Amino acid sequence: MTNQSPFGRGGRLLPPALPTGEVLATYKTYAEAQDAVNTLAKLDFPVKELAIVGNDLKSVERVTGKLTYGRVAFGGAASGAWLGIFLGLLLFIFSPTGSSLPFVAAALLIGAGFGMLFALVSYSINRRRRDFTSTKQVIAENYQVIVSIERLNRARNLLHGQGEAVAPPAAHPSDPPLGPPAE
Repeated sequence: MTNQSPFGRGGRLLPPALPTGEVLATYKTYAEAQDAVNTLAKLDFPVKELAIVGNDLKSVERVTGKLTYGRVAFGGAASGAWLGIFLGLLLFIFSPTGSSLPFVAAALLIGAGFGMLFALVSYSINRRRRDFTSTKQVIAENYQVIVSIERLNRARNLLHGQGEAVAPPAAHPSDPPLGPPAE
């Protein structure tokens, strides 16, 4: 689970600085880097000393469709309806008489109408500048897991399966003895 807050867990503001330490491993995808950190977390490694750094960032905009008056009208009506229903519910909640439920429906319709109108006017003014819809992403070429120098060897050993010695499972009573036969 990621913590998207710039304030960290303690509510203090973290400075925008690159992490210090050594590169533990480099991965092609963020999911692979995240799996490595999860592996270390399961092996009781102090993950607070790790960081995932994305390198060679690229901005990617994927075109999802053509923008038409119909799409603009529908999107404007939908966002206006949400605002209208919100305002209608506020009127309903704070109304001295409990019979203002028709106002909620009216607010929804008025909001949808104004949303559609504003979206169509805005689209008409900006027509030919941007006639498509898209989504934007920032993608890294590779991801490095950074660890403090003091913990580098331990982290490498844990990632490569050479972690702390784990006691072998107890022998089952039906298993043959492992040593030479007793005389």
